[in-house]
Formats: sequence, C-alpha cells, structure tokens
Amino acid sequence: QVQLVESGGGLVQPGGSLRLSCAASGRSFSSVAMGWFRQPPGKEREFVATISWSGSSTDYADSVKGRFTISRDNAKNTVYLQMNSLKPEDTAVYYCAQSTSRIGVVVSRTAYAYWGQGTQVTVSS
Repeated sequence: QVQLVESGGGLVQPGGSLRLSCAASGRSFSSVAMGWFRQPPGKEREFVATISWSGSSTDYADSVKGRFTISRDNAKNTVYLQMNSLKPEDTAVYYCAQSTSRIGVVVSRTAYAYWGQGTQVTVSS
C-alpha cells in the first residue's frame, strides 16, 4: 500500500518561495519516478515536474522552468518541490504522485498510479 502525504503549502507573496515535501510509504519509492502536478481553481490538473528514480533526470513544465526545482531523498522516501519567484498564476492545489515507471522521467498523468491528498499554494499580495 502506497501513501503519499504532502506538506509545505501556504500563502506567500508574489516573488516569494515555498518548499513542498511529499513523504511516501511503501518499498517501491526508491525505484520509480515521482512527479508533482497542480490544479488551479476551475482548471484541469496539469503537470509541473518529474524526477527519475535516481534523481539524475528531471523535467519541468515550461511555465515553471528556471523557477521550480524537484529533488528527492530516497533514504527518507521523500520528494521535494522548491518553488522560487512565485507568481499569482502558480496558485493551485499541488499534488505529489508516484509512477510505475522504473526508467527515466514521466510526464503523463496516466502513468501515475498513486496520488497524495494535495496541498494548497496561494500566491497573493
């Protein structure tokens, strides 16, 4: 049984930073790709970032490239999303997800089998 628990969301001013964490249970974490997605108010859930099982490969949505950084600590079964230079359009519920892929990074939502409950990020002055 895999459980994902996100934390670190909150209210931040434009230009500020937040670091999201996702703690995973289960033995498969260190061997599969992980990802972050977000769902803005009234919109579909969208891809944000992904990282391979080893952490050697990452990929980002164009809208967050250069501002967000995904990382992982396999010893702690935790994946992180460092968000800098936040904009109001980054406001969304952010979800951590675990894929079934043991190779490379995964962008498609359909390749993610497990999801966290989400954490709210609000960027506003």
